[in-house]
Amino acid sequence: METLQAPNVSSLDHLLPQEPLLMMGAGPVPIPHKVAYANSIVINHLGETMNKVIEQVKEMGAYVFQTTSRHVLGVAGPGSAAMEMAIVNLVEPGSKVLAVCNGYFSRRMADMAARVGGEVVVMEVASNRAADPEEVEGYLKQGDFRTLTIVQGETSNTVFNRHLEAISRLAHRYGCMVIVDAVCTLSTMPLEMDRWKIDAVITGGQKGLSSIPGVSLLAFSENAWSRIAARRHTLSHWCLDALLADKFWNQKSYHYTAPVSGILALHEALRLVCEETLPRRFERHALCSLALQRGIEAMGLELPVSADVRLNSVVGITVPDGVSGDAVRTHMSRVHRVEISGSFGANIVRIGQMGEQSRAHNLFRTLHALGTSMQFAGAAVDLPSGIAELEKGLTGS
Repeated sequence: METLQAPNVSSLDHLLPQEPLLMMGAGPVPIPHKVAYANSIVINHLGETMNKVIEQVKEMGAYVFQTTSRHVLGVAGPGSAAMEMAIVNLVEPGSKVLAVCNGYFSRRMADMAARVGGEVVVMEVASNRAADPEEVEGYLKQGDFRTLTIVQGETSNTVFNRHLEAISRLAHRYGCMVIVDAVCTLSTMPLEMDRWKIDAVITGGQKGLSSIPGVSLLAFSENAWSRIAARRHTLSHWCLDALLADKFWNQKSYHYTAPVSGILALHEALRLVCEETLPRRFERHALCSLALQRGIEAMGLELPVSADVRLNSVVGITVPDGVSGDAVRTHMSRVHRVEISGSFGANIVRIGQMGEQSRAHNLFRTLHALGTSMQFAGAAVDLPSGIAELEKGLTGS
């Protein structure tokens, strides 16, 4: 039998740079050594050790979500898989969905809801603005919405939906369940699932939690679980069926082979969050992000979103006229070994402030790389003033 010839490819030693890039974009982010080590371990996905790990992941996850719900689940997939899991289990075919959209990722939820047969009404939010509770209520008064989808932080344009609590409480009063995308915000800023009356919160491992990409977390409220348990139709999504996932996460039974290494990494990432505590973690993120923003502005660059609705976990920077954002990012990567993100159409570049990104040494290196790369690409910036202002911000002066 004639077989195809085996390909001759390079090993990763030849593909990867000798010095790893400092990941300062919108995710994934640098991971602590203990998380990386945990990700190198493989154990039995149905053994007693795994059962203990799962129990602790759920306990720590509930703390990070700020919920007493028993329905914290892991998802073998990116944050978008957790997003889809929330939607396919809560949006029934033919039910009305209010999708609050102010960017790329909020529209992704609207698309997912439409794909499962939801009757989606899109509330378009003005560019670079947060959703307004009064406008949301105007839609809710039209009646019969069963689900509302919204992001806490719109990563694509760096807008912060600062009125999330008020919007969620409004929806609750109208009998409408709320699904929140907290992929870039969970553990970087306050989100209180129970107190704010949120029914499902999704997050990815690779952002605020400083874990690996590809393993995510999702929490359903007890109220949401009642809807899931009462459904009469069979989901077309087998892997994302929450009732099947519950067998593994809460009944020590089999659903599919869990990504054990990724769950171990998530365990260590959550443990480090708990060790730091949420209040101290929020304080660190706010201090670092605001100091970075001060440094960027002191350098002479502009931030496209006004301070009152600016997302701290991903900072957008307007690229000056006549300057190529791609050229800036390429120079940062090749010369300074620092990687930041481009945009989804807007003339901006984006710097992440999530998890391990929010450390002083990372900020100084990133701001210096940004400034010199802007100069290389033709922008007039005052780099010394930017670095000085960053230092003032970090020291609280």
